[in-house]
Amino acid sequence: MNEYTVSIHLCLQICLVSVLQATVKVSPLIEKVSDHKDFKKLLRTRTNVLVLYTKSATSGDSKLKLLSDVAQVVKGQGTIAWVNCGDSEGRKLCKKVKVDPSSKSSGIDLLHYKDGTFHTEYNRPATFKSMVAFLKDPTGAPLWEENPEAKDVFHVESEKDFRKLLKREERPILMMFYAPWCGVCKRMQPIFQQAATETRGTFVLAGMNVHPAEFDGLKQEYNVKGYPTFCYFEKGKFLHHYENYGATAKDIADWMKNPQPPQPKAPEVPWSETDSPVFHLTDESFDGFLEEHPSALVMFYAPWCGHCKKMKPEYDEAAEYLNKDPNSPGVLAAVDTTIHKAVGERFKISGFPTVKYFEKGVEKFTLPHLRSKEKIIEFLQNPQAPPPPEQSWEERPSSVSHLGMEDFREALKKKKHALVMFYAPWCPHCKNAVPHFTTAADLFKEDRKIAYAAVDCTKGQNHELCKQESVEGYPTFNYYNYGKFAEKYNGDRVVSDTVLKTQKKKTIKNGKFLKTTQKHFSFTTFVSTSKLCRGYMQP
Repeated sequence: MNEYTVSIHLCLQICLVSVLQATVKVSPLIEKVSDHKDFKKLLRTRTNVLVLYTKSATSGDSKLKLLSDVAQVVKGQGTIAWVNCGDSEGRKLCKKVKVDPSSKSSGIDLLHYKDGTFHTEYNRPATFKSMVAFLKDPTGAPLWEENPEAKDVFHVESEKDFRKLLKREERPILMMFYAPWCGVCKRMQPIFQQAATETRGTFVLAGMNVHPAEFDGLKQEYNVKGYPTFCYFEKGKFLHHYENYGATAKDIADWMKNPQPPQPKAPEVPWSETDSPVFHLTDESFDGFLEEHPSALVMFYAPWCGHCKKMKPEYDEAAEYLNKDPNSPGVLAAVDTTIHKAVGERFKISGFPTVKYFEKGVEKFTLPHLRSKEKIIEFLQNPQAPPPPEQSWEERPSSVSHLGMEDFREALKKKKHALVMFYAPWCPHCKNAVPHFTTAADLFKEDRKIAYAAVDCTKGQNHELCKQESVEGYPTFNYYNYGKFAEKYNGDRVVSDTVLKTQKKKTIKNGKFLKTTQKHFSFTTFVSTSKLCRGYMQP
């Protein structure tokens, strides 16, 4: 072989390598790992990692392209890494972690690691939507459309697709607007998909997750106030809601053959007109009744109030018990303040139900804790002042900064590192996280560059602020760097494992100060993202 031929071969090899490398256009957001120490460090510092192992530089081309798109969306919530088991360094790493993608017909292995350890092999559909959903909630249930038994349901992903469906489809459509976390939706989905199979070709049964804020306009348009909401369309026009939430697949199929609007609900009989053992008072009878009954509990209510409806049976039962007792310690009365407004205004009733105790016609106590038959009777047998109301988190002294719409931006832009907890006071998972979050804040209270802050999303204009910060459930933890959102925190929520590392700063781990020069910011302090109190307005 002469020198010219050797040069040609060398040139062709270089060109071939260049072509092979060019076929793999990897996003800079995908971590390329080949060293075992770097791999262990990645798992140690990231809590949610999806790793693509390939048998060669080119065997994962299609997956790398897809994962590059996924990485853009899950930035800050999950990490995607790539290990090429075909090169010398990558081969050593794959051997150490006992992964052999060459044994797979596809030449790839896709494995997920959670909190530093192997979690599961990714075996859900290799689609953009499924992968994004998985990395946002690795322990959550698969998407509805991933269920093979839901193949006959038309799954709508965007408002644009929804409008297209209405425009082009000649067959009648029953649309199920749902939220992934909704229990009733989960119960009805198998029934709905069975009905879709039974009516295939004649009708279209479609499903659409409209929980994200981007669909607020659509929800308003079709009066979606809860999940699921079923809307029936013919030739693109909305005609009826379907409201049989206990339906079978046959019920749905039969209704589609003869769709009718929901039957108007019979007007609810006012509580005061039922055979109730409670004394129902008016503006005119109120004072006279209390003069005649020296020991009385009065429930101020509104007919539409859900908590009042829940309390009514307990209140009725307690009244019946007391009325039968010849030595009864008191009586129970009620006032509908939507009708008898003068009494409501006089006692400054601002919420429902409000229960007040009157002794010899004089108001003594407001009793928010009396809700059950047993508690009501127990109180009347020995009337005592209620315990003082528990202080709100905001009222309790701590190192947590409580922010609102008016000072949120200004406060955070001064802090190099800030973790913000968006919460609702009624949310049980938030209540569980509060002591850990407060303790973590106390650990760093001396560092002016670090802030732990909280926003009550139910308070005033904070509702709008929480929507702006993409809060879809409670609690949500966002990390900010000088006021700019950097990532969502998805780690554990127990303070004993708090890790905070900043450039050339002391670090706390398990309550001890450490030294580090590594620039990394990680809170492994609170509960996984699957435990959220969903919805802005649900008490």
